[in-house]
Order: sequence, then C-alpha cells, then structure tokens
Amino acid sequence: MQKTTLGNFELIAVSDGGYYLDGGAMFGVVPKVLWEKKFKPDELNRLRLGLNSLVIRTGEHTVLIETGIGNKLPEKSVNIYGNDMLLMKALEEAKVAPDEIDIVINTHLHFDHCGWNTTKRPDGTVVPTFPRAKYYFQKGELAHAHVQHERDRVSYLTDNYDPLVKNGQATLLDGDAEIVPGISVRIYPGHTANHQAVIFRSNGKTGCYIGDLIPTTAHVHPTWVMGYDLFPIDCIDNRHRFYGEAIPEHWLVAFTHDPKTPLAYVTKTEDGKYTTKAVE
Repeated sequence: MQKTTLGNFELIAVSDGGYYLDGGAMFGVVPKVLWEKKFKPDELNRLRLGLNSLVIRTGEHTVLIETGIGNKLPEKSVNIYGNDMLLMKALEEAKVAPDEIDIVINTHLHFDHCGWNTTKRPDGTVVPTFPRAKYYFQKGELAHAHVQHERDRVSYLTDNYDPLVKNGQATLLDGDAEIVPGISVRIYPGHTANHQAVIFRSNGKTGCYIGDLIPTTAHVHPTWVMGYDLFPIDCIDNRHRFYGEAIPEHWLVAFTHDPKTPLAYVTKTEDGKYTTKAVE
C-alpha cells in the first residue's frame, strides 16, 4: 500500500498481490539480453508482476481503478499464474470498505484487470463485489470480449462483467468521457482497440492510470511493447501521444503491473532516453 495526494485528492495504491507471466510475452520482440537487465526472470523465464489498483478519494466520491484477478479463476489457472487474491485484504488494511466505493473503472476487460468486479461465493454464485458502485468500461471493449476470438478469448471471463451489465450497475462508454468532476477516461488504443486510461485532475495537478499501454516502468521505451498487444504500432504511437502531455506537464503515472513501483513520474533525458522517478 502506498498513499499520496494529488491536489485535493487522496490516492491509495493497493494490490491484489502478484502473478506470473512469461517474460518473452511481456516484452514481445525486444531481445531478452536487453529486457532482463530491467526485469529479471525466474528459472522458467517468468516475471512476477504486480496487480496494482488505485483508490481515489475526491471528497465527494471514492473511485477504484482496476480490480485485479479476483477469486474466480479455476484451480488450473491459479496453479499457472500463482495469483494471491489480496485486493479485499488490501482495501481493508487501507480502511476502504466495499460499500464506500461508488465508482469502479476498468481500463479494459482482461481477467487480470477486472477480476474483483464480482466475487464468487462459497456456494458458487457470483455477486457484485462493490454493491453501491457504478462500473465504467468501454462498449467496444465489451463487444470484443463477447466475440471470444481465438487470439485472446483466454483473457476474457464473462463472470467479471456480464452480471454487472445484466443488473444495470455497468455504464458502457463510447469513447472519451468525464466520469465525475476531476476524473475522466481517454482512449489509448494499442493493447486492445478500446483500451482506456483514467485521468484525474485536482488543484492544478494531473495524474493518469495508464493501464496496459505502459504496464510497468520497464516498458517506458516507446517500442518495448508486449506480445499481448493486439495493435503494437498503435501502442507505440499512443505512448508518444501520452508522453507529449505527461512529461512536460509532470503527470503522476500509475503502473498497473509494476511489482515495486505503482506510482512514478516519466521523464526524458537529454540524450532521448525515457526513464521514471518513483514517488517517495
């Protein structure tokens, strides 16, 4: 857990724990001899990634961005990913009650970003984890999730989102939108076609939960994109688009999968290299 402020907003970075993904998949065509200097793999070439969510208290709303993997994966998947299922414990330690959260925003609907949207009870029923919350995700993202394309259907688990659409708790967005004063979403295609980032502004300060456009601080180089990115050229272009604002305006950036640095600032050195500076 990491707490800080941005203007008049209180920010709390909480975690669903960690999980394993293949190092080569996380860095795509980048040679291992380069990326392993930034992120050391284990003996199976796996990286232990973070599952970072962000709570924002605006004074009027309590917003949760991203909800980790959750507790609904089948046993075989849990054995593969080794996920910890810690988000609810982390929220409790941060003194954030589930019924306090009135807004949940998902950058996209892959299982490692929206798993605790709903909870599986011991009797097998699936219920909303945050009973008072309105959930926000893109209409186009949901449509693609329902296609269940062979390229990425393993990433989409309908119990994470369909119950919220059915009961009316989900609001389907169609592009950039303001959610509440000071908090908006903006489309940054690349990882998926409708991937959205969450931008929050208060008292002249700006922050952004950038999602899987830049999953860790080791991915800040524009061309270091993932094998999981469906549109890698768009991903590169949108990183440049993001940096064009975030660096000169000194945006605070939340990194969804960094196991050590959930919050940092992105900078560019005089010789053109991108780097990050963690929040103290």
